[in-house]
Amino acid sequence: MNTINFDSIQVGDTLPPLTLPAVNRATLALFAGASGDHNPIHIDTDHARRAGVPDVFAHGMLSMAWLGRLLTSWVGQRQLRAFGVRFVGITQLGHVVTCTGKVTEKFEAEGERHVRLEIQTVNQYGEPRVLGDAVVAL
Repeated sequence: MNTINFDSIQVGDTLPPLTLPAVNRATLALFAGASGDHNPIHIDTDHARRAGVPDVFAHGMLSMAWLGRLLTSWVGQRQLRAFGVRFVGITQLGHVVTCTGKVTEKFEAEGERHVRLEIQTVNQYGEPRVLGDAVVAL
């Protein structure tokens, strides 16, 4: 984690990207255990096929967790003021996910200096999977 200075940050600055290893079944099983989300669409191939998809796929909240990791690699967790996402695509087995963030606004609120960030995950084809934003205090 770096010490980020409000005055040195500019709108348009980007966070160092976070690229994860390819999504695999072990990652999905470990996340299911850690999160308590054992929805079979994410861990049971037979269930997924009966549901009309070719195989299991990543939990949306796993991608959100990766975005949280991107943010807390940039600033301390205690500096997060807002963090929200929307899921726009399915992260399939084998996808290599990259998390990115960009400063879109600098402002003051409630006696603190804040930056707003546009954050997202994309797969190795550049297809957005999760879009969101966050506000951090600096």
